[in-house]
Amino acid sequence: MDLQEQLKNLFPDHIESEPDEILEEEHVLFIQKEPMICKFEKRKGKATTIIEGYEGSDEDFKILAKEIKTKLSVGGTFKDDSIIIQGDYRDKIMQILKEKGFKVKRVGG
Repeated sequence: MDLQEQLKNLFPDHIESEPDEILEEEHVLFIQKEPMICKFEKRKGKATTIIEGYEGSDEDFKILAKEIKTKLSVGGTFKDDSIIIQGDYRDKIMQILKEKGFKVKRVGG
């Protein structure tokens, strides 16, 4: 007896419904003319990469932060109009942003 049959025995009045398809829309980020700044800092002795200078909405910047963190599989946060990534990932982050069409300027080192 499989799970579906057990559920039918427990809930005989239940009518199965088809799951609604969820359509994910590709969110288009605002591409700016001025370059974003990608810099390296040490905070409390640990390396961090900071991305600043985005002129679009905060929601777009948060989406961008989440995408960068997922692609690099690292931790980070969005705070005070900047993305703070744990570790020195300037080259990889700059490559990701350039693929998306952003201009990026490397600061420090």
